[in-house]
Amino acid sequence: MTSSRPLEQVLANVDSTLDQSLERLFALLRIKSISTDSAYAKDCVEAAEWLAADLRTIGFAAEVRPTGGHPAVVAKSPGDAGRHALFYGHYDVQPVDPLNLWDTPPFEPSLATGPDGAKRILARGACDDKGQVMTFVEACRAWKAVTGSLPVGLTLLIEGEEESGSKHLFDFVRANKDDLKADVALVCDTGMWDSDTPAITTSLRGLVYEEVKVIAADRDLHSGVYGGAARNPIHVLGRIVGAIHGDDGRIAIPGFYDGVKDLPPDVKADWEGLGLTADAFLGPIGLSEPIGEKGRLLIEMIQSRPTCDVNGIIGGYTGEGTKTVIPSEASAKVSFRLVAGQDPLKIREAFHAFVRSLLPVDCKVEFISYKASPAIELPWTMPALTAARAALTAEWGRKAVTIGSGGSIPIVGDFKNVLGLDTLLVGFGLEDDRVHSPNEKYDLKSFHKGIRSWARILDALAQ
Repeated sequence: MTSSRPLEQVLANVDSTLDQSLERLFALLRIKSISTDSAYAKDCVEAAEWLAADLRTIGFAAEVRPTGGHPAVVAKSPGDAGRHALFYGHYDVQPVDPLNLWDTPPFEPSLATGPDGAKRILARGACDDKGQVMTFVEACRAWKAVTGSLPVGLTLLIEGEEESGSKHLFDFVRANKDDLKADVALVCDTGMWDSDTPAITTSLRGLVYEEVKVIAADRDLHSGVYGGAARNPIHVLGRIVGAIHGDDGRIAIPGFYDGVKDLPPDVKADWEGLGLTADAFLGPIGLSEPIGEKGRLLIEMIQSRPTCDVNGIIGGYTGEGTKTVIPSEASAKVSFRLVAGQDPLKIREAFHAFVRSLLPVDCKVEFISYKASPAIELPWTMPALTAARAALTAEWGRKAVTIGSGGSIPIVGDFKNVLGLDTLLVGFGLEDDRVHSPNEKYDLKSFHKGIRSWARILDALAQ
């Protein structure tokens, strides 16, 4: 990648000031900003104020703003180029329970050497998301130290309620949409493909969550008296649930795949080259055979294809011992993970119609509808994506992969729906970082090269 800016000097600054960068990260990690527990409300305010103060030292106009819950930090800095980016992260962390399983105190950050010889940052929030946020902040600091400015204009939005559902964030974004205008959004709350291969998450699956209840008799029945004559709603529900998937692994609900597209050939070739196997993915959890659509790569099944899972079944007697009843009702909780091209409301309607089509005489059905959010997918030819991918490849010496995520990140949808922004999801976490668990860690390599990566990406976005 060519650059008219002194990128190499910026990268050298990152290397020479790594110890100071670690000191700043450790200061933030010491703050017990647990958003789910009201006992730590003052700590959340302290974390927001610490970040705002730190950002002011590198020229950002930073404010701590109320949200109705824990405050958010909004910081702005002009750049030399016409482009403007919005960076999102969060300063709040998960609770630390059970405390007795931590090898070191969760809010006393330290460096340790892992079994593989790699140095690790140990603390709650080391990866999720304080360490990741600070990779971006420190990249900005390096640019300011070397050039006195940033390659692009930046707005930072760092919230304090991600770990408790971001329940005030949507209203905050909507109320401040003029203040958050940008050309692209950047999020650092994801991970690498492996410790040497950088990744950009280009798609997030949507979600439809339903509860279906099948009702038969007007009360629970004695199975010795009514068995063989009365409808058993557990049997009915079991047949319905069993009919959702065909023998080929495809979902049999009519219209379910309407709008679903195959991967572009070059992306599929990249994914195939990653070599994800059933042994590697399923073996550690005691399984061996993928059950998704026949003829699909395993990585497709979990990242780019829609799915349906039954998350719970309730019906009849479930207590200790025996009780010979035919229950009057049975229910199941069912979730659908959606991909680009699928309409959540149409999927919901199709599911309801599918269930009703299999309902026998003497039974009725009730539905409780919960979440319904669409999938998010970046355009494969998006210039910012191409630029960021080249920047990551240059830093890590391996082609950066574009991957999907089976999960959902609601703020990405809000950025698209409210601000009209596509989001680059770039992160440096690893599978073994023990996010949300005791002994959370963040590899020093992830932190160091994460800073260098963002320095390169900012340079690339300016061009």
